[in-house]
Amino acid sequence: MTNNHFPTVFGVLVILAALAAPANAVEHAVEVPALPTPGNAAEAQAILGAKLLVCNTCHGDNGVPRNTATPVIWGQQENYLVKQLHDFHSGVRDNEVMVWMATALTPAELGSAAAYFAKKNWPARAAGAAPSSPPAIVAVCQACHQQNLAGGLPAPRLAGQRYEYLVESMRSYAEGERTNNAEMMNMMKALSPAERDAMARYISGL
Repeated sequence: MTNNHFPTVFGVLVILAALAAPANAVEHAVEVPALPTPGNAAEAQAILGAKLLVCNTCHGDNGVPRNTATPVIWGQQENYLVKQLHDFHSGVRDNEVMVWMATALTPAELGSAAAYFAKKNWPARAAGAAPSSPPAIVAVCQACHQQNLAGGLPAPRLAGQRYEYLVESMRSYAEGERTNNAEMMNMMKALSPAERDAMARYISGL
């Protein structure tokens, strides 16, 4: 029999995602994942599909986020997405909406959700010229984020990511608000706000 808690979970997540703001809240509610009938693969797929539809509320149903401070996740590295979902699920990474979303997924669904979005295509970049010359620090970033910052196993794709998301992520690493990557914290602390801004503007135009 279908878990009766599922409609409630789905409805709450839709409302929460629709009202979400980028800022983190002090306290976070933890959701109880909706579970399918044991052995019912079709039901499990339907429940996961419904949960993933909620992601479109913020991340967009065409891969283009509805809010400029929300990151692109379509076509992002699967291993990176898995790590972030686990970090939100465990509380290592802090964000009001994403804690709810991650804790509404079972541990097995975290990997399935990451694979689902990783297999999609990164959205096409809007028309506009990228800066002619990159900031010097970009060369250091390529050691992990790969050539042209297209991402790979060591680190996620940055090229074409949203400027507002990039500059805010850099700031939160630099100021110790985001702590789920010690190397990024150290790198961002070494940069001035102006340098971080220049980096974000260049990368978002790639």
